[in-house]
Amino acid sequence: MKGRLLFLASVMIPTLVAASGPGPFSYPAAPKSDTAEDHFGHRILDPYRPLEDPNSDATKAWVEAENRLTFGYLAQIPERTRIRERLTKLWNYERFTPPSKEGPWYIYAKNDGLQNQSVIYKTKALDAPAEVLIDPNTLSADGTVALGSMHFTDDGRYMAYSLAASGSDWIEWKVRDVATGADLPDLLKWSKFSGAAWLKDGSGFFYGRYDAPKEGETFTGVNKFQKLYFHRLGTPQDQDTLVFERKDQPDWLFSADVTEDGRFLIVVQNEGTKPENRVFVKDLSKASAEIVPFLDKFDAEYSVVGNDGERFYVQTDKDAPRRRVVAIDLARPDSTSWTVVIPEGSGRDVLSATRMVNNRFVTQWMTDAHDVLKVYAATGAFEREIALPTVGAISEFTGKRKDTEGFYGFSSFSYPGTVYRYAFDTGTSAVFRQPKVDFLPSAFETTQVFYASKDGTKIPMFVTFKKGMKKDGQNPTYLYGYGGFNVSLTPAFSPGVIAWMEAGGIFAQPNLRGGGEYGKAWYDAGRLAHKQNVFDDFIAAAEYLIAERYTSTPKLAIAGGSNGGLLIGACLNQRPDLFGAAIPAVGVMDMLRFHKFTIGWAWTSDYGDPDTQADFDTVLKYSPLHNIKPVAYPPTLVITSDHDDRVAPAHSFKYAATLQAMQTGSAPILIRIETKAGHGAGKPTTKIIDERADIFAFLSKSLGMKWASAGTN
Repeated sequence: MKGRLLFLASVMIPTLVAASGPGPFSYPAAPKSDTAEDHFGHRILDPYRPLEDPNSDATKAWVEAENRLTFGYLAQIPERTRIRERLTKLWNYERFTPPSKEGPWYIYAKNDGLQNQSVIYKTKALDAPAEVLIDPNTLSADGTVALGSMHFTDDGRYMAYSLAASGSDWIEWKVRDVATGADLPDLLKWSKFSGAAWLKDGSGFFYGRYDAPKEGETFTGVNKFQKLYFHRLGTPQDQDTLVFERKDQPDWLFSADVTEDGRFLIVVQNEGTKPENRVFVKDLSKASAEIVPFLDKFDAEYSVVGNDGERFYVQTDKDAPRRRVVAIDLARPDSTSWTVVIPEGSGRDVLSATRMVNNRFVTQWMTDAHDVLKVYAATGAFEREIALPTVGAISEFTGKRKDTEGFYGFSSFSYPGTVYRYAFDTGTSAVFRQPKVDFLPSAFETTQVFYASKDGTKIPMFVTFKKGMKKDGQNPTYLYGYGGFNVSLTPAFSPGVIAWMEAGGIFAQPNLRGGGEYGKAWYDAGRLAHKQNVFDDFIAAAEYLIAERYTSTPKLAIAGGSNGGLLIGACLNQRPDLFGAAIPAVGVMDMLRFHKFTIGWAWTSDYGDPDTQADFDTVLKYSPLHNIKPVAYPPTLVITSDHDDRVAPAHSFKYAATLQAMQTGSAPILIRIETKAGHGAGKPTTKIIDERADIFAFLSKSLGMKWASAGTN
């Protein structure tokens, strides 16, 4: 590639020799090569390129050696056992998902407490004993086979469900008879990023799949050319009908839905993680009908909420950055013909989700990063706000247009996830299931602060701690961030956060730009050429916590996963002096090659395309792998998994090897590599507790925590 020469010494990776610094650690020697590539005049060395091959003997040996070092280090931390015992006790509580009504059945998930996977139950009456519909814990001895999504026929007779093994994004589809609990012979493979949309008569469903990957590339090969298929019940997969594909568009992703009246097939087309999408429709009442464009300008985000015949209700950010609901006639889809049903909210209110239940619009709004529920009539007239217990978050609201009731889950930092039943006839909520967790909620408090980022932008942050906390700068603090992909961080319950606060720790969660907390403008301000804003926001959060005497550098840990792992890696490079410890998990660390693994190409919506000079110049400035310098880094525990086919473990492998080689201080640089696990979804409870215990043990030693209060209220 050609381009102007811009020499940045700090981003050049030198040829590395010994992987050990001046401290007490002798790190395993990683497999190396003399790989070098020219990018727009930059000669970029990639000495640890061999670690991109997870199947090589050299990579496997390095992984084993790194895990021996890491787990040997963790085993010597006295608090580790106590922490794990407390986490196990906190996690041991019943938790439920909101029920959905499927034909005559109520369907919901329940975990008794320490089950590796939640069990799906069915019942015909809420006050009657429930029966097991499917127990994923019986599918593998170690709980590493997880249930994905479930989709029911209109009459509730059949359930299409997906299974994923070892945390992979690859799923297999099966079909179960709900009444008998018996599986049908149907088995569909090589599906990914897909749901199932049944025809109203239950004769079959639509789903997305890829061609089978090449041998040896199951977890690393690039995923392109997704296709939409129809599977007729009782037939083998090789007889499935190809419904939609675009051979000229390798990046197009498809999802299918069938309108509640059964008349229309809705096909939503995305390009990676871009918020914009296209919508196509097919009139299923006409045998000769084809899939035709409906909203195909790719100029905004469109989500079909429901329909009355050919009149569709759509949630969109078209001409409304904080979203609204509009009515669109199929024959007149141009925006000049739309009718506004629910208008865009104020500058602080973002419409997060809309659902039609009881012939009404149930809407979930976000105000300053916490949720609000409002009900509107079918005409769009506001009816009422559903009162919530405190500042917190809604997990989901379930119900169909004909239902007279709905269910929703609610939680906050010290409010365990509770399921409520909402009765539309009375406009009241009642507890359906409320867990009992071994802690005292009244012992903790949450405050929301607003601090100034580098450019003066006000950033909100939740700060949660044990009552009586003193602002003396000595409180161990866990600063967690994400900042990307339009993802909003709202208050949510975690047993791990409770354990941390019981031990005297503070949990801080800033709402960085790049998220969706304030709509499209907030998201746009943290992506592409503006990505540095995210790092500035996070660094400013740390500086605020220190300035306000919540904590101090030796007591401040930073953590994040996936895009949040990138956040931690970038901030660690930019301000290694500011933090007392770091936990970058399953992070996107190689910003020059992220698009060359699995679904990584889809992230160019946030990061840009490093194969173009403008985007290359941008990502090179902050890429965690390419900005590691020979300085004293604080204690760092890198987290990844061997089956992560969302963010390939090669990112963390190369990052950890480089950081170990460049460490000039005495603090440990360790990597914890989970086996038979993926990016995080479907991870067994035992693995979650083990990982959290190891992280807290590492931080306990790094920040000088005593954990004397662990296990007390």
